[in-house]
Amino acid sequence: MASRFVLSGLMLLAACGASAQELPPWAAKIRPDHPRLFFNADTWPAVRARAEGPERASYDDIKARVDALRSRLENAPQDTEPADLGKEAAWAAFVYLVSGDTGYLALAKDCLDTSLAFYEACFEQRKPVNWYSTSRVHATLAWDWLYNAFTEEERAEYMARLIHAVDNVIKAEPRIHRENISNYTTGFYGVNNCLWFIGCTAFGCGIEPDLVNEWLVWGREENLRMLEHRRKSCGDDGGGASATLGYVFGAYPWAEQNFFYTWLSSTGDNIAADWPHSAWLANYVIWNWIPGDAGPLEFGYGDTPHTTNRLSTGQLYSHMANIRHLFADVEPEAAALARHIQDIVPGRSYARDWFIYPFLLTGLDASPAPLAPERLPHARHFENMGQIFMRSGTGPDDTYCLFSCGGILAQHRHYDALNFILYHRGFLALDTGTRLGNEQGINHDHLVTYYAQTVAHNCVVIHQPGEPARSYWGMPAGAMHGGQHSILGSEVEAFEVNDAYVYVAGDGTACYRHGPVKRDGQPDLPEKCELVTRQIVFILPDHFVICDRVVATDAAYRKEWLMHTAHEPAITDTTIRADHGGGRMFCRTLLPADAGLTAVGGPGKEFWAGGQNWRLEGVNLKPEERAMMGQWRVEVSPGAARKADVFLHVIQAGDSSLDGMVDTEMIETEDACGVRMTLESGDWAVTFSTRGDLGGHVVHSGGGTPIDTALATSVLAQRGIEAGGR
Repeated sequence: MASRFVLSGLMLLAACGASAQELPPWAAKIRPDHPRLFFNADTWPAVRARAEGPERASYDDIKARVDALRSRLENAPQDTEPADLGKEAAWAAFVYLVSGDTGYLALAKDCLDTSLAFYEACFEQRKPVNWYSTSRVHATLAWDWLYNAFTEEERAEYMARLIHAVDNVIKAEPRIHRENISNYTTGFYGVNNCLWFIGCTAFGCGIEPDLVNEWLVWGREENLRMLEHRRKSCGDDGGGASATLGYVFGAYPWAEQNFFYTWLSSTGDNIAADWPHSAWLANYVIWNWIPGDAGPLEFGYGDTPHTTNRLSTGQLYSHMANIRHLFADVEPEAAALARHIQDIVPGRSYARDWFIYPFLLTGLDASPAPLAPERLPHARHFENMGQIFMRSGTGPDDTYCLFSCGGILAQHRHYDALNFILYHRGFLALDTGTRLGNEQGINHDHLVTYYAQTVAHNCVVIHQPGEPARSYWGMPAGAMHGGQHSILGSEVEAFEVNDAYVYVAGDGTACYRHGPVKRDGQPDLPEKCELVTRQIVFILPDHFVICDRVVATDAAYRKEWLMHTAHEPAITDTTIRADHGGGRMFCRTLLPADAGLTAVGGPGKEFWAGGQNWRLEGVNLKPEERAMMGQWRVEVSPGAARKADVFLHVIQAGDSSLDGMVDTEMIETEDACGVRMTLESGDWAVTFSTRGDLGGHVVHSGGGTPIDTALATSVLAQRGIEAGGR
């Protein structure tokens, strides 16, 4: 079999010719033989051994799919339209290399022919091939893996057609609708992602050498830019290029892992250790993980559809396996946590999108034992992601909270600074609205004017007549409902965590600033606020004290403190009760003293903003799916017009047997406000400064270790998976 992988180094040098002088020195590292992508002649024996040994089930699955495809194609009519069989071409090529059966070689060639005809037809008709590059990359893999089985004419024809198919899409004017031409700041799985793979494997083969060399260099540099962008996004905590989990736990990691593997296989250099942020995805997974009765849940952050808030787990088993294989030595804590996630992820099976991964994972046995999440602290600040996660524990009966503040990423993020989401056996305070149907051109008004705006989140809104609406996804909103004007700009002012409580303070003022706004025939519209801050003390395991300071530039600008619920809330005086699933929440308004509480929602008002309901069209949803989108909210408003107001709330979370809220005693002085409560853990007094810098005090007695201390005025630095651990 090794003889199939021989190509003379002289051919490489001759093909490069004069253009070799223009290439950077690292290009000389590209090995002269094929295959180069994911495995090579040196590593192939171990890959084949895994296919025939510990990963025999994975190989048999691929072979069964290839056999079914061959049977289907043999019985297809002669005039069958071309189809995209790029992934199938790679499957068949791999089975051929393992088995040596030339029938699979013929099938792989048929798949390549069919796919290339499909790509060419799509361009002629100005139709997209696919939003993802996956199938076209797999066609490239098939060419690379079968290089030594092709004639010279076949090599040249297949690769030249593939290069032209990709080049045509990239250079198309106008752009082809739904062809993803995004860059390294996104998931980097659009057509541009093909350039590295094609450049790497076609380099030195004499096929379109100028374009291939250009793509080789650009592809490497763009991948390095991607890695640097994601390293910055993750900081020393973890995360990715977006905080919306369907992306960061789905296709986003492919680009990183694929580049690590193919750079290694084509050059012999293992660069994964230089980018340890990639391993820290495991930390971000475990902090977003909410145990549910039917599988793990997530908070529903950002551009999540909110129909179920099921955690996106389809790719996680593969992602965690890659972390264990690539980073066991340099990031053992992350590898250990990845192993724990593999143990608990539903299905515990590799994803099919990149079928080659299981056969590469020779380092799994060397990775550390699982790290139990019980060893982690009660809160984690993901600074660059702009999120603070809080939880009483890691079980199904614990309380989970996400607070949004700070961060450097706007990708798939909403106008949600200072928002909080609360879960206890159900989604008690939740993000609302959805993005369903948007790719089909419907419900854009709902997405832009409600779902992405501040009104859909548990934030404060300030209504300024005539304020400009904010766009989202490049589309202008139909109305403005007192919300924020900038996705980025909020700042975390303080954060601390211990075994008794978690405290966080954030300033969102900059997000409400819209800058000078000129209106026809009228003076400039002034800024609408001077201050918007939020402080939260989470008293473990299930009580929250929340203080918001809001100063408008005009007393006439109405303020509303928003709390969204899945079902209709019950309001008694100044106490809200809301249920969802097996959970129940009570929320009591202590300030403003003259506050009025109003429930908004129900049929015809589920997504009310700017004076109308931004309803959903063309979607058939079950009642629970609609509840998960949030059909109700409570608006807490001052009873009189004032420039400055303080909102003070106490929230108690529990299961559906909770029949009442704890008694609360208001604390109010000239420059502070707060509450006294007697809980199971003892007596608590929490106060917040109402003037000057954000601050406060917490006193606990009557149980456990006494506490009498000022709230933090700085941000606790957390480094390492177990940072601040108990």
